[in-house]
Amino acid sequence: MKIIILGTAYPYRGGLSAFNERLADEYQKQGHEVETYTFTLQYPNFLFPGKTQYSPDPAPENLTIYRKVNSCNPFNWLKVGKEIARKNVDVVIFAYWMSFMAPCMGTIARRIRKNGHTKVIALVHNMIPHEPNVLDKFLPPYFVKSMNGFMALSESVVKDIEKLDKRNCPKRFSPHPIYDHYGDLLPRETALQLLKLPDDQRYVLFFGFIRAYKGLDLLLEAFADDRLRNRNVKLIVAGEFYGDPEPYLKKIKDLGIEENMVLCTDFIPDSEVNRYFSAADIVAQPYKTATQSGVTQIAFHFEKPMLVTNVGGLPEIVPNGKIGYVVEPNPESIADALCRFFTENKQQEFERNVVEEKKKYAWSTFIEVMSNLISAS
Repeated sequence: MKIIILGTAYPYRGGLSAFNERLADEYQKQGHEVETYTFTLQYPNFLFPGKTQYSPDPAPENLTIYRKVNSCNPFNWLKVGKEIARKNVDVVIFAYWMSFMAPCMGTIARRIRKNGHTKVIALVHNMIPHEPNVLDKFLPPYFVKSMNGFMALSESVVKDIEKLDKRNCPKRFSPHPIYDHYGDLLPRETALQLLKLPDDQRYVLFFGFIRAYKGLDLLLEAFADDRLRNRNVKLIVAGEFYGDPEPYLKKIKDLGIEENMVLCTDFIPDSEVNRYFSAADIVAQPYKTATQSGVTQIAFHFEKPMLVTNVGGLPEIVPNGKIGYVVEPNPESIADALCRFFTENKQQEFERNVVEEKKKYAWSTFIEVMSNLISAS
């Protein structure tokens, strides 16, 4: 097929860019022709609470990425839609993740469909954002009405789409595939040396952008539990604050857990991700709300046990007691599970099970489900 993926990609950074680039790479490996259309303006700075939208890494060498889309300019949407329509490709995959993108993507899709040949498919990471606002009531239906079919990464997102799709378009679910492009697992000693951390400690990893819904505050409170405070266990917080860091820093001080913290709160380049996962004994995702998470799929790649909360699609991915723990989103439950992990020496057992469980999340499987959706749309 001739395929265009429209969404965030290099030079923009983050998990969504990584997903789209890895998807394009997989399609190319299977013999398809792929182009990616990304943004000249992704969104205004006031909608981006981080330090920069741009990646410090070099551009992917094997991908064709065009910066064409201005998310704020309706005249641009018509122009880009017309340009893609003329290419007469087989399918355009719209990688959708927030309501702000609905007018832009919905308009481009409508323009493309006028050629009578190209199918437009929504790859929906979140239909309703983790941190909703007034736009979420009005904009998503415009995008949903423009699509021929929908691919979701969790069952909960399928249900959100069904609430908005009055035409009963084809929908498919396939779990988030493994993020396998962050290099190899390092020896623990090597990773700790690179991070300048002592090797006589155990480490819990919280990884990724720090946003309110991700529940870092719950994890900090869990670390104030005397059962963890008095162990040789440290929490590595690796990721950039999206918003004011002061409430978290104040909580750490007020709880008296400064000695248990390793704060690496800058953006982590792709080339350094393996250091953090290789150093970790277990990866914690104490989310308050969720659909799915790319962090779980990085943990699968590095074959690490996980602790997740019982929200959204996370329990679908982490079998409780097999490769980690599914707990309620409160400090007591989180602390209980982490204490069991270290007291009962579960690391090796969980790691063996992760090796088997990760086989479910191959990119080839995801592409197969997507191909079925395209045929049905």
